[in-house]
Amino acid sequence: MRTRSTRPRRASRRLVGALGVAAVLSTAACSGGSDSDSGSGGGGETGARDATLTVGVQSAPASLDPAQLNEGQQGYVWNQGVFDTLLFLDNDLQLQPNAAESYEYSEDLKTLTLKIRAGMTFSNGDPVDAEAVRATLERTRTTAGSVQPKFDLVASIEAPDESTVVLTLSEPDSTLLYNLAGSAGVIAAPSTFGSADIALDPVGSGPYTLSDETAPGSTYVLERREDYWNVEEYPFQQVTVRVIQDPTATLNAVQAGELNAATIQANQVQQVEAAGFDVSDPIPTAVGTLLILDREGTIQPALADVRVRQAMNMAFDREGFVQALLQGAGEATNQFANPASDLYVDDLADEYPFDPEAARELMEEAGYADGFSISMPSTPITQRVEPLVTQALGDIGIDVTWEPQPPSNSASSMRSRQYPVAFWFAGLNVTELEAGDRFGTVSFFNPFEVPSPETDDLISQAAVETDPDERRDLYQQAAAITVEEAWFAPIMYTSVYYATNDGIQYLSEGAPFPSVRRFGFTG
Repeated sequence: MRTRSTRPRRASRRLVGALGVAAVLSTAACSGGSDSDSGSGGGGETGARDATLTVGVQSAPASLDPAQLNEGQQGYVWNQGVFDTLLFLDNDLQLQPNAAESYEYSEDLKTLTLKIRAGMTFSNGDPVDAEAVRATLERTRTTAGSVQPKFDLVASIEAPDESTVVLTLSEPDSTLLYNLAGSAGVIAAPSTFGSADIALDPVGSGPYTLSDETAPGSTYVLERREDYWNVEEYPFQQVTVRVIQDPTATLNAVQAGELNAATIQANQVQQVEAAGFDVSDPIPTAVGTLLILDREGTIQPALADVRVRQAMNMAFDREGFVQALLQGAGEATNQFANPASDLYVDDLADEYPFDPEAARELMEEAGYADGFSISMPSTPITQRVEPLVTQALGDIGIDVTWEPQPPSNSASSMRSRQYPVAFWFAGLNVTELEAGDRFGTVSFFNPFEVPSPETDDLISQAAVETDPDERRDLYQQAAAITVEEAWFAPIMYTSVYYATNDGIQYLSEGAPFPSVRRFGFTG
């Protein structure tokens, strides 16, 4: 019924920042100051210190509270913008020191020691010391929100002196350093933690502050701090982030000269180039996936049967989705993983062909010839895919009801345990983060905490394996379980094109991790 492919992975698939464990979870310290090579932020010639950047994004930050940050394009406001992160991913997507000038793991990989850079201040003048870092991380670790799961394996956080922060783990966590280069690693002024303003106008230690011209939800104007410790890496005196949800409106803003950087669609490339913009090659960004969350059948018993989950996978015309929704700017997939990571299994690339008839046979074998009903959260992100998902599942007897959710509830509704299934666009990431977020018992995409001891064990082994081939094999064994047991029904990879002009250059060629540092000025 199902076929397997042994075709080689295409050469264009580039490993996106997948650092070996030997580099990330070593007992040797990693240290350094700002780097000024092509992989750092800033990039290009930075002589024009009064340069400005106006970038268009599709969604506004739901909150700028450090405990409630969402990643994605919202990162242009907070990631190396309002906030510093302890570490950062450079434009080659390699892990680098930042507010933490060095880090070191203990031999058993259960203690991470960070040395905080001296002389930093928050935008209100308060010093950035180890206690401020500890307080921020501890607040995030103990506050329910989108960032809290990233601290699941952190048992305690201490600041033994003014420059040292120590994180003690319950077990080794290969994702922790990467998380500290993202939302889990931001630093905010503890004096503001009780303020209602923290969600809209936080006080961070980053290179920018929000100006009075900011209109939350539509426009965010960032002004550079000239007293910032690494200010030479930031060529833009002002960065404006404009929220434009409609792609046609984005195109109009580009052509009118209102933006000098934006992501555009494949069918807009020629028009944008004709307007004098440089356009990047397509950059893979995310995987659109039907998350089968209730695999034990707590809400919908049918989902506990692997045959039902496999039938759901076979219900989707993935190539049709790519053409209908992405105008070809994407690629069909049946795997919930970066195609360039160690989690992608080539031999499973054709595991679930589009076959509604075979899917209905599986449903009948499982005892659901008459089908069943499920409800799913509807958000602005899912609305375009909802008709196609409803039709595909309906064709095999699964009736879908979409329940509207406000944009701010996108993550919380998926993780609420109220829905057995949800649709999600998950950003492509490095191997370690994807494995931790997607395949474990305690993971972001397993809100029901369905036990998965076999994948837990494989991921734990991979976390301490120093041989790259052995590590890849362990990750692939874990990923194969999720495909064969149909934990998810992935459909398509999405890609974006970056359009820039006025001397602006987009510097990263890998999957985007939005940050002001992704842009340079060459004018």
